[in-house]
This record gives sequence, structure tokens and C-alpha cells, in this order.
Amino acid sequence: MNETINILIVEDLIADAELIERVLRKANISFESRRVDTKEDFQAALHDFEPTIVLSDYNLPQFSGPEALELLKQAESPAPFILITGSLTDEVAVECMKQGAHDYILKSSLTRLPSAVLNALEKARTDKKLRVSEDQLRMSQKLEAVGQLAGGVAHDFNNLLTVITGYSDLILTQLSESDTNRSKVVEIKRAAQRASSLTRQLLAFSRKQVLQPRLFNLNELVADMSKMLQRLIGENIEMKTSLGPEAPLNADPGQMEQVLMNLVVNARDAMPKGGRITIETSRVEIDDDYARAYLNVEPGSYVMLAVSDTGIGMDAATRKHVFEPFFTTKEPGKGTGLGLSTVYGIVTQSGGTIWVYSEVGHGTTFKVYLPAAVSKQEESSVAAHAPDIPRGTETILVVEDEPQIRRLVCESLTLCGYTVLSSANGTEALQLVERKQQQIDLILTDVVMPRMSGRELIEHISQIQPGVRVLFMSGYTNDAIVHHGVLDGSTWFIQKPFAFDVLAMKVREVLDSTESARPLEMSNVAH
Repeated sequence: MNETINILIVEDLIADAELIERVLRKANISFESRRVDTKEDFQAALHDFEPTIVLSDYNLPQFSGPEALELLKQAESPAPFILITGSLTDEVAVECMKQGAHDYILKSSLTRLPSAVLNALEKARTDKKLRVSEDQLRMSQKLEAVGQLAGGVAHDFNNLLTVITGYSDLILTQLSESDTNRSKVVEIKRAAQRASSLTRQLLAFSRKQVLQPRLFNLNELVADMSKMLQRLIGENIEMKTSLGPEAPLNADPGQMEQVLMNLVVNARDAMPKGGRITIETSRVEIDDDYARAYLNVEPGSYVMLAVSDTGIGMDAATRKHVFEPFFTTKEPGKGTGLGLSTVYGIVTQSGGTIWVYSEVGHGTTFKVYLPAAVSKQEESSVAAHAPDIPRGTETILVVEDEPQIRRLVCESLTLCGYTVLSSANGTEALQLVERKQQQIDLILTDVVMPRMSGRELIEHISQIQPGVRVLFMSGYTNDAIVHHGVLDGSTWFIQKPFAFDVLAMKVREVLDSTESARPLEMSNVAH
């Protein structure tokens, strides 16, 4: 097992905990461990240590296994739970399994522990994949059901609005400019036009609209809309565009304008006191594994449109519902809750996907991926020059507070031959560097983390190991991170989500660079 896991041992006897560790190491299971024996320490470890699995004694002087299991469930931790005890009746063991324990093992039979740990971890992974699939299915069914209703309502309502606006125009042709009723009819027409705009959003969300795709350059569309968007967001918000290489799309340019406008308006509303909006485009290659695991699209060449803001950000619960119709965090009367669901409908109907990254207090980035329009000559050229995955033997420290991302990055780098260390936060990483005697060749760290940011972490580590190379990663785009004031434009940086080959090449690029001081040139940031 190449993956390094975090094992939380609930045990009051140090000798028993050490015996458990010896048995697991003998089975070549790579892990970091922490021992606790009180409720308070257990709760703290769930937050600070983020265990991959929990191994717990049944009875402790101040705590118990069933209590630990209940706290684990309350914390909604995905970590499996195994009881390890000196003696346990079948009735009690069955009851513990009913409550959610994955297995139980007697201390006199610890030879079965490694296989039990591996089986529990594999079951947890399978259960997680199943939950993700079920969530996606429920979301799809919900969107489909509401979409059918919205599409039907919008169609019928548009017929009524056509009558209202049509007759309003007819009446206006018969009223003189001085007629007192003219202004009233004008208001009726304006209300109908606003309602018509709402029905267009419903049609876009329900994916019932008729698209008119044609070949165009997304960069030109963004450039043409820039002045209008700046007027739309107001003077207290700065807007920056960063356009990559030519971005050809075969899509409906009018709908793409709607996507860009909705994302920019959403970013504006997230910054009531002002801030920055960054609009970026680029071309990306998405491989098979990455496409299906993270973006739910077919692999291939894509054009990415990213809109980032420095606003209030969103927590995980809000991100989960952000594309649902009529879901809004705005005050009553301030929004319909259809803006982002409209974007979702347009993008998916156009054969693409949308991905969101956000941190509370640090802003949000929306990334739209649309299939690139590629000629046969360009396509064959790309296939002929597909780069090999670079490898290495250096030691890399990965610092990431999201357990799933941390495990993915560690596994990817291990496959490339690197020696990989991992930490869940800056404090833990700093302690690891101070404790380890070996030289660390590269630190791959998230930018925004609780308690200690990536920038602060590197400032501390650079005093212990001067000149260490650093690669920052974040769900925000490069320009958005720079304009957040978190990092200077000269730092090494990689955007989430990233494909395996992109990560491997960027890591190799940083390690092979002769500019060791470059990653440490960072600007100030308000925390």
C-alpha cells in the first residue's frame, strides 16, 4: 500500500498502541498515527489530524469505543471505525456493527488487523464512490424534473407575453406623446420584457432553448464584452481580463454572452463593498481518468472560461446547491436564483461542464469547460506530440487541507517515483519539517488553508531550509490569486483542478529550475 494514511488510535495503554503500530508496519502499511484516550483529545484529533481510519479500544478509564463511534458519526467523518479490544461478547460486537463499526478484532488476534484495515478502507472508498454517484443521480433527476416543468411553463408563458407586448405596441402606435395613458402602456410593455427575460432563463436552465452554434473565438467575445461588463459591475469593482491562446468554439455566441454576463453579475453581487473580477481563457487537454473522475465530460481538448472574484466566498453547503434552480443566498427581491442554473443549462446543453472552487472570505472561481473546435491538422499534431510523463526521485512535501485532494496528489507523485510526505495543514507541515532530518526538495502547498496560509508556511520553512523550491496550488486561477494579493506574479503556481500529466510536468519544471529563490517572492495579504 503506497498511500500514507492517518490512523487515530483510541487507547489508554501506550504498549498496546505501539503493538498495533508494529503489526501494521510489519504488513508494509504506510501511516502516520496519533493516540488519544479522552473525549476532548478525540474531538480535537478529528479536526486537526483528519484520520483516514479510527482504531479504538472498547473500554477506557475516561472514554469508550461506542462514544468514539458516535462522535465520529456526528462529525460526518468518512473514516471507517474498527474496534480492538481484549474481550467482547458476540452480542456487543453485533450491536457495535449495527451502530456503524466496520469490524472488531480481539487483541489476542492482531494478525488479522492489517487485512481488516485494508478491507475497511476499500469499503469506505467504494461507499464514497457510490454516494457521489447517488448524489449526481439525484441532482440530475431534480434538474430534469424541475427543468421539464420550467420549460413547459416558460413556453406557455412566452405565448402570453407575446400577446401582451404585441398589443402594447399596437396601442402605443395609436397614442400620442401627450396622452396620459402612454406612460402606463410603456410600463406594461417593460414589465412584459422583464418577464420575457425570466422565461429565457427558464428555457436555458431546462435546456429547451434552440441553440444556433457557429465557429467563433471566445477571446474575441470576451474582449468585445469587456467595456459593457465594466459598466455593469460599477466603479467600485476592478475587472481584469487575461486571454490565453486562440480559443475556438463551435457554440451559440449569444448564449456564451449570457454565460459570461451571469457569472460576472454573480461575482459582482458577491462583492458589495467592491473588489476585483478576473476573467480568463485558456486551452486545456483533459485525459480520460481526470475527465470522468472530476468533470464528468469526455476526454479531449477544451476551452476554459474562468470568472474569479475576491468576494465573500461560499461554504461547502452552499457550493453543493449553487446550481439548483431558485436557490439563492441573496435578500428577498434581490435575485431569482436562476442565474447560475441558467449558466449550468447553457453549458451542459453545449456539451461542456462547469466547476466551482470557493473559500469563505477568499472569493470564488467558476470554471467553464467547453469542447474546443479543433481542425484535423491540429488534432493530429497534438496526438503526435503528446508528452511523456516526467518522473523523479526527489522528496516532496504535500500540504493540503482537503483529504481527497491530498490523497490524490500523493498517489500521483508516488507513481512518478517521488518520495512523498503529506500534511493536512500548515502547523502540521511545519512540525514535520522540524522533525525530519532529510532535505525536502519541493513543497507543494495549497494557498488558502485554515489557521496558516501557504504563504505563511513557506515563510517559516524557508528559515529552516533556505532555498527550498515551492509550488503553490489553488482552485483560484493564477491571475485571481495574484490579484487577491496572496502571491506575487513570479511564484510557481498550478490551478485546481489539474490533470495528472499537468501536475507531473509542473513539478518537474519547478524541480529542474535554477531559480530557487523565485517561489519565495511573495506580497502581503490580509488574513
